[in-house]
Amino acid sequence: MLEKNKLSGTNFLDWARKLRIVHKQGKKVYILENPIPNHLANNAPRVEKDGYSKHKDDSNDVTRLMLATMESELQKQFEEVEAYEMIKQLKKMFQEQVRQERYLSTKALNSCKMTPGTSVSAHVLKMKGYFDQLEKLGAPVSHDLATYMILVSLTSDYVQFVIMFLL
Repeated sequence: MLEKNKLSGTNFLDWARKLRIVHKQGKKVYILENPIPNHLANNAPRVEKDGYSKHKDDSNDVTRLMLATMESELQKQFEEVEAYEMIKQLKKMFQEQVRQERYLSTKALNSCKMTPGTSVSAHVLKMKGYFDQLEKLGAPVSHDLATYMILVSLTSDYVQFVIMFLL
């Protein structure tokens, strides 16, 4: 699943969501949420040593998968970074880009008005594209709000339809 959608920078949120899905299945999502604990003392209990060893092994697995599913430029940049630190740095790196994309998609959606004489189906599909884009960017629009936004965007030819729909 991740191999088909390599992280290129423009698809960070989608990539990160799929990464979490894959690691939830393998019960390794904790690697993305918790750093590897500090080294243990030689006299630490066996259970702590085993837990530490498992965390390191799982982190290594997750790190390798993350690197394998990145474009080569990102791989080079992160090849010596463990999974937890990598995901933190990637979030920081792409946060501004995601904010800008959310803004532009929201702006386009808010200014979307049906042109008189055009197909309602084409207009709704155009708006659905904006809703889908916002969802991919981590800012989903509720079904009710999406419906109201579509109704507001229709031409005055559809006033009667909107009234009947809202009753």
